[in-house]
Amino acid sequence: MKITNSDKLLANSLHQRRQKLASLINFPVILWSGRSIPRNYPALTYPFRASSHFLYFAGLPLENAAIRLESGKLELFLDDAPASSTLWHGEMPKRAEIAEIIGADAAFPMAELKSRATNAATIAIQDSWTQLQQSQILARPLAPPNSPTGIDLELTKAIISLRLSHDAASLVELRQAAAVTVEAHKAGMAATRNAQIEAGVRAAMESVIISKNMTYAYPSIVTVHGEVLHSEHYHNPLQTGDLLLADVGAETSTGWAADVTRTWPVSGKFSPTQRAIYDVVLAAHDACIDKISPGVEYQDIHLLAARIMAEGLVDLGILRGSVEDLVEMDAHALFFVHGIGHLIGLDVHDMEDLGDLAGYEEGRTRSSRFGLGFLRLNRVLRPGMLVSIEPGFYQVPAILNNPENRAKYEDFVKWEELEKFADVRGIRIEDDILVSEKGREVLTGKLPTKAPEIEELVALNT
Repeated sequence: MKITNSDKLLANSLHQRRQKLASLINFPVILWSGRSIPRNYPALTYPFRASSHFLYFAGLPLENAAIRLESGKLELFLDDAPASSTLWHGEMPKRAEIAEIIGADAAFPMAELKSRATNAATIAIQDSWTQLQQSQILARPLAPPNSPTGIDLELTKAIISLRLSHDAASLVELRQAAAVTVEAHKAGMAATRNAQIEAGVRAAMESVIISKNMTYAYPSIVTVHGEVLHSEHYHNPLQTGDLLLADVGAETSTGWAADVTRTWPVSGKFSPTQRAIYDVVLAAHDACIDKISPGVEYQDIHLLAARIMAEGLVDLGILRGSVEDLVEMDAHALFFVHGIGHLIGLDVHDMEDLGDLAGYEEGRTRSSRFGLGFLRLNRVLRPGMLVSIEPGFYQVPAILNNPENRAKYEDFVKWEELEKFADVRGIRIEDDILVSEKGREVLTGKLPTKAPEIEELVALNT
């Protein structure tokens, strides 16, 4: 098999990553890729997705594989495909060929792994079969990935420190995912007027992603019920007067993700109430992006969004009181309940399997406040970080009709005024922002956010 220039670049990047890891720890590490999970019978499986921690150091989405890292060297453990699989899957690269592509120092069949596993650290994999294999080979129980102990905790902290800032190789992939995601959203807007139900728009968006040999980084959210934050239903009809919220992102073949949300009117024209709320969300979106730079606290960016949302809702007559007081009592969170965003990388919520070990600076814990408890990232921003900025406005019946919330905010929410905005179920605007040495770069900036531009993209196809 011929080694290409891109293969050489991959091997060089992987070499640099494991050298950096070796500078942080002094014990061996074994990382597993995981395996396919059957849907109903063994040969019919869910799409395979390799562990992101494995991908970061191995580079390729190998199945039923493991790597051993020590002192900057990498050993690959992988069984060659049996001859009988050629009928069903075609000719597969051999272990030695794969080892050369990723720059492995040695390669062995999986049966050899146990003899090389003494005193090795790891991170538990999500699927139970692989977790059992990990525990058996390491001859010890494993804690969940968000609460590791001993050398597993040391390894976890080291990997977090590496993956928080993206290197040049990862940025190439992340830019590709962002570009395809922008194209997909434009296709979704173009398809809206001819689509009968949400699924028609979803199909248009995902077809762009698939045509680029990518997959979607998470189950696509394409819904007229934008108040349902992670809706995965696509059967609702598209009707004049509806807003369509599309949260769709591409993932490259090696696992790097993008995450973008836009909200647009099905008819191609925002109603006055929809436009008013949209502009409040957009003001928070733009101000938060402008604030991103090295050394800034991400929680401060979230609180900036909260203040702008509160101020905008006061101006619209929905809230009453001083902006600072409203934010302090979390009145804004009645409508903007989630955090301003999260890390993006090999996972769309990068390293979230590691819980707040990744998202929060050491020593920090989640707030118990209604308006801060869902903040996924609470760190000082540093160059190379890729984060989302995604303010939103939602009318969630379970929140707004909750008797305790009604009583607590009785004097601060003008419920009669809010009824005038009944045609705004949910609006979110989300982009992916790279923290640069001196400021920021919006990787998804080629997708418009201003209401007239959004209307134009939809109306071009009316």
